Amino acid sequence: MAGKVWEPHKAKKFARELKLGKSYYVVMNIATSLAPYEDPQLYSEYVFTGHLPFTGNPCTDGGFSAVTLCQNFGPVYEEPPARMRNIADAPPQVAGPVPEGYEAYLDEAEIRRLEKRIGSTPGRRILRGRRV
Repeated sequence: MAGKVWEPHKAKKFARELKLGKSYYVVMNIATSLAPYEDPQLYSEYVFTGHLPFTGNPCTDGGFSAVTLCQNFGPVYEEPPARMRNIADAPPQVAGPVPEGYEAYLDEAEIRRLEKRIGSTPGRRILRGRRV
C-alpha cells in the first residue's frame, strides 16, 4: 500500500499532518458470525473539514476528532486499502431470484418464499421440495 500510515500511538502526529478536505481511511473488522456473507474487513472513509473549538484538533463534519479516530480505530491510512470494499458501498449479491430453468431441491423456508413471489404468476407452481 502506498501512502502514509499512522498507528494509534501516533495520533497527535496524525492530527498535525493531515490536510483538511482530504480523505483518510481506517479498516473495520466485521463479525462474520453475525454477517456470514460479508467481507471480514471493510474500510471506512473520513474527511476532516474543520477544527474543534477548544482543542483546535481537526474534526469531521460530525465533530469526530482526528486524535480520537486514530486512537480508537487506527491505524489510519492515507490511501484506500487495496482489494478491500468501502463499508458504504453496496455489498456483493450472493443470492437472487431463481432463474428460469432452475432445478434443485428446496427446503420449506425457500418454498414459502418462492410461493409468495410466484403466487400471482399463472402457470407456475411449486410441488413438495422441487419446482415444476
